[in-house]
Amino acid sequence: MIILSVDLGKARTGLAVCDRGEVLASPLKVIAERDPERLIEKIALAAREAGAQEIVVGLPRNMDGSEGESAQSAREAAARLGEATGLPVALSDERGTTITAHNYLNVTNTRGKKRKAVVDAVAAVVILEDYLRARRSQGKEI
Repeated sequence: MIILSVDLGKARTGLAVCDRGEVLASPLKVIAERDPERLIEKIALAAREAGAQEIVVGLPRNMDGSEGESAQSAREAAARLGEATGLPVALSDERGTTITAHNYLNVTNTRGKKRKAVVDAVAAVVILEDYLRARRSQGKEI
């Protein structure tokens, strides 16, 4: 199943997608959009273009597991995405994904403007990889 992952941000939102076999997660794009309604429209369009059958949205929990304003915004965005696309939408704990994304970019020596342009999509890849790993451990793979 093709799954689209979303790393929501206030200025930039990263998207990633996996292959039908749910083996490989790849960065798709970064959407620069601050308006929440237009952002939902752009993500829904990207989901349609990618042929996504499910969407997973990163849930930004605090390190102690509690949820704040950002988590509530992610839950609301996930609900709106489900309405806009008609697809099932899951939430996945995204604690540490941006740090992991920066570490990946350090290894590839990606710096400056290029790093800023891709870090959100790489974070979406990390969210998707975590989600796929959880699906496999629950026996939900194809």
